[in-house]
Amino acid sequence: MKKPPAKNAAVAEPDHDAELPEGWAQADLASFSTLITKGTTPTSLGFEYQPKGISFVRVENLTDGRIERSTITTFINKEADEALKRSRLQMGDLLFSIAGTIGRTALVIVDDLPANTNQALAIIRGTEPVLIPRLLQLALMSSVTQQQAQSDARGGSMNNISLEDVRTMRLTIPPRAEQGRIIPRLEELLRTLNQAEQRLAKVPKILKAFRQSVLAAACSGRLTEDWREGINNLPSTHALLQDVLSQRRQMWDAECMAAGRNRKYVNPIVFDQNSDLPAIPETWIWTSADSLCSQITDGEHIQPPYRETGLPMLTAKHVRDGYVVFDDAGLVSDADFKKCLQRCAPTKDDILIVSVGATTGRAAIVEKCPPFAIVRSVLLLRPLIEPRYFLGWIHSPWCFNWMQSASGASAQPHLYINDTRRMPFPLPTLQEQHEIVRRVEALFKLADTIEERVKTATKRADKLTQSILAKAFRGELVPTEAELARKEGRDYEPASVLLERIRAEREKSATSTNGTKPRRATAGKK
Repeated sequence: MKKPPAKNAAVAEPDHDAELPEGWAQADLASFSTLITKGTTPTSLGFEYQPKGISFVRVENLTDGRIERSTITTFINKEADEALKRSRLQMGDLLFSIAGTIGRTALVIVDDLPANTNQALAIIRGTEPVLIPRLLQLALMSSVTQQQAQSDARGGSMNNISLEDVRTMRLTIPPRAEQGRIIPRLEELLRTLNQAEQRLAKVPKILKAFRQSVLAAACSGRLTEDWREGINNLPSTHALLQDVLSQRRQMWDAECMAAGRNRKYVNPIVFDQNSDLPAIPETWIWTSADSLCSQITDGEHIQPPYRETGLPMLTAKHVRDGYVVFDDAGLVSDADFKKCLQRCAPTKDDILIVSVGATTGRAAIVEKCPPFAIVRSVLLLRPLIEPRYFLGWIHSPWCFNWMQSASGASAQPHLYINDTRRMPFPLPTLQEQHEIVRRVEALFKLADTIEERVKTATKRADKLTQSILAKAFRGELVPTEAELARKEGRDYEPASVLLERIRAEREKSATSTNGTKPRRATAGKK
């Protein structure tokens, strides 16, 4: 393991523990920068932010190594800019975030100006004679420097590093001429990799659209059109519906008998015939969700108090797209739990639908899981047909849009029980329901496989970026200046000589100006 450099070392010679290419050197950032500083919040000096004026750059405005000007929402006037002249940005400045999200960078270009910044961004200036700013930026993006910055981080709710941490960052410096060859080669490789990452980033959206298309085809009969053509004497869908209605009535009577009460049977609500229904095959029929379920209700209306121990009570956040989770579920007493189950007791193959709030319409099927209760913001539907086909219809684009419309356009959407009962439902034969589920699951499994491969490829791309940067700063991307000099029979200036020459020139310049020995790169308040 390499030993970290001493914090007060401004070394121009190679670290003895580091294997550097011939002619390269290591140095602290402050040893070859003319300025390392940061800004101040204008309001601390009595200045207010303006709706327009001079851009005031924050950490969140740094994206992909540049200032994303379209995201800047704070501005200052000329008076504030003059008061904050220490942090007034110049072309070629390199910004490095030192508070909050540590390690973001941006290279200031002429189109970014005029601009100023605050104390969360370090401004690094004047590295050009020794290290080209663009190469410095790439060095600061490397995992070595990023890890160094993270290891220096301190603070509670907001991590931060000091300007002194920035000043003492240890950087590897190639000869000046070699830098000019490294940068275009690095940018070519990173550009190609970035294009690949952009294409990978589009895949999840494509797969989401694919799944929606599959569901739309499944619930319109298009997905199984060839299957129907190959089946002779399909059973009657009307007969299936009558069987389901008969089963529904029998379950009603059995429930009344078990409860010792005699309630008049409530016929299922007729489906919403005013809806602009999509086309379905001739062998299918439209009916209501109520006619296909033995129960449609919602959870407990009076929220029982949560306890440290007890039985789980799930809310809308526990209903995900297709499945139920128990993460951070509230716990209620045994007595409260039994009371909740009197209203509805979720069992395997029930369908749960979020009925209130921004996630209205999100639905899941209950698989094998421990007993649980639900709150009022969750609907329960107990289908008497293939439950996975039922869930597929709930997830289909048309049905989802229907639920969104039925829940209203207010700030707090609410899908009521009676609206859900009259939800239109396309009913195929039971055999076709099974075939639809089989085909949908096969296609979804294919999409899931692609999604996992994309995630793996994205992780590899992230690692490849750092691998490319590591190769660049090991001198492995282009022929080194030392190698070319020997091949061409000429001399070259090693980085250590360049560093010493720049140091001597600056020392001479400072001495001639004010007669005092110069300090290392100027830094603002820590």
